[in-house]
Amino acid sequence: MTYKTEPTFTHGTAEKTAVLLINLGTPEAPTAEAVRPYLKEFLGDPRVVEIPRLAWWLILNGIILNTRPKKSAKKYASIWMQTGSPLKVHTERQTQLLRQHLQASLGDTTPVVDYAMRYGNPSVASVLNKLKAQNCQRILLLPLYPQYAASSSATALDAVFQELLHMRNTPAIRTVKHFHDDPGYIKSTAQNIRDYWESHGRPDKLVMSFHGVPSFTLEKGDPYHCECLKTGRLVAEELGLTKEQYVISFQSRFGKTEWIKPYTTATLQALGKQGIERVDVVCPGFVADCLETLEEIAMEGKADFLNAGGKDYHYISCLNERPDWIKSLGNLVLNNLQGWLDKPDVVLLEQSRLRAIAMNAER
Repeated sequence: MTYKTEPTFTHGTAEKTAVLLINLGTPEAPTAEAVRPYLKEFLGDPRVVEIPRLAWWLILNGIILNTRPKKSAKKYASIWMQTGSPLKVHTERQTQLLRQHLQASLGDTTPVVDYAMRYGNPSVASVLNKLKAQNCQRILLLPLYPQYAASSSATALDAVFQELLHMRNTPAIRTVKHFHDDPGYIKSTAQNIRDYWESHGRPDKLVMSFHGVPSFTLEKGDPYHCECLKTGRLVAEELGLTKEQYVISFQSRFGKTEWIKPYTTATLQALGKQGIERVDVVCPGFVADCLETLEEIAMEGKADFLNAGGKDYHYISCLNERPDWIKSLGNLVLNNLQGWLDKPDVVLLEQSRLRAIAMNAER
């Protein structure tokens, strides 16, 4: 094993605590050239596609990476912001707002707050190295996926643990597995919907669409499906909805394998055919708007519903930078940082430095 060179250490330096938010990632630009390496990293992850490696390597490199980048680039171009990819822009803003929120609450004991992307940039490895350089010896990992899945939360943590294998002096690590039923997250999600309805009226049916996963993952013990259903139920209860007023569905099916149902596309088409005039769709599994919400749901979903006979379609944005969500995120962080935010004793640190110098330490 070859270890990376450790940052220069000075005795008597206070150790820091860090919070690392981890999101999915995004290509650097809405072009086929930029999308291709992103898709290669994403779809090459064995947590994401559970197909025998050799067979999948041939499919991925022989077919998908030669056809899909151009198609995906057009979709990214349709939602790209002046400041960049929506997912990256919103994640950067959430990170900054979380840092400011914690600073207002904690003052001198505020942890370092940063973010990384599982695929693309800023990479998990680069941000971990940056935190190490700041003497962050305690790191809370918070994947920004409310519902745990092996293909999302677990692989985000994998990226961190893989990097730790190359560190001689590893930091202490805590992880947030999920927050699908966190009261603050549920209340913020419900209030986001409620605020939209106060301005635009209420729909005949609310569709809560979550990212889909293959059905066999549920059979093998992945809790994702159950956590999505619980989130949907809790949000509906917070809104005071009856079972007839909402439906939970799953989007982004990929390949021919059966995925957890009902599928969002089929659900929207069925509602249109049933004569449901207005449908509102929200994606509680995403805390920041991205390609899957802004293009797949807001655009493709609208076409599915209207072409099937529906009259009025509304997409409700993700939590993004809502103040109540940032506060809820802050509370989630604080609950998981207990015992890590004690103010360093400068006197003891100086005594430690002097003892080290007396023992012939250089610093």
